[in-house]
Amino acid sequence: MELDELFGERRRLMSLAFRMTGTLADAEDVVQETYLRWYRLEEAEREAIANPVGWLTRVASRVALDLLGSARRRRERYIGQWLPEPVNAELFRYTAPHRDGQVPGTADLVDPLDRVTLDDAVGSALLVVLEAMTPAERVAFVMHDVFGISFNEIAEVVGRSPAAVRQLATAGRRHVRESRVAGVSRAEHDRAVRAFLAASRTGDVQSLMRTLAPDVQLRVDGGGYVNAAANVVEGQDRVARFLLGSQAKLPMLALEEQRLGDGLGVRIQNGHVLTGVVSFGAHEGLITQVLIMINPEKLTSWIRIPGDSGRGEGNV
Repeated sequence: MELDELFGERRRLMSLAFRMTGTLADAEDVVQETYLRWYRLEEAEREAIANPVGWLTRVASRVALDLLGSARRRRERYIGQWLPEPVNAELFRYTAPHRDGQVPGTADLVDPLDRVTLDDAVGSALLVVLEAMTPAERVAFVMHDVFGISFNEIAEVVGRSPAAVRQLATAGRRHVRESRVAGVSRAEHDRAVRAFLAASRTGDVQSLMRTLAPDVQLRVDGGGYVNAAANVVEGQDRVARFLLGSQAKLPMLALEEQRLGDGLGVRIQNGHVLTGVVSFGAHEGLITQVLIMINPEKLTSWIRIPGDSGRGEGNV
């Protein structure tokens, strides 16, 4: 495999690793380790690999599976709510697999959202659901349902039989269905978000509540750098009052529409400085999740983070 072809797979591998880990930093570690393992092979070993792209995919998935165990232990010690990293909708463009599970060359670049039945395949709402899966369920679901890789190939990665892998993917799919993040069109999602934004600008609690699902949940990730709600805020009344109260305390902040992996989201701006990104889950025209990211370490794809950055002054 030529060197330029090898590096041409990096974005697709990042796309896969990000869905499996939920942060760009972890995804970078997965991809770096994958390439290191390729370079450590003897030349004869590399030449014996019939499908180098498939090899890279399997190794990256295996590395991600191993990382998920340690990542879960880290998140148990995390300060406050842990959320996956929000990303711009344009961040990932990757090589979509053929229906037979074989990964083609980099010439077949398409937007994954054109072929995946999950409209929010790179969205925070889905990544939150993936966090509730076991590592094996998550890897099986991402590899099969998002990347179209065969159960036989996934079995090699997770060390299970193809039948067991099929059950893992089915369990992952059930998590997604029960969470209601699937089956919502981008148009429906965006209408719900725009209705929410319009109501939030009125400052009226009742108007805002009408845009929220009865069991709506709000999470804020400050990572210990910015003061944030330590627990999940649940229910229409509590979420509406929390949001309007935050707006009243921080009137200098502006909310601007931003296209995210989920669909329409929001940038939180303080003048020219981005201080946060908000993702939404929606179902049947109502907002079901509000995911507020204000941890600067998870906004690195949006802003530059000084190496000596301390704790922020904002509160959400």
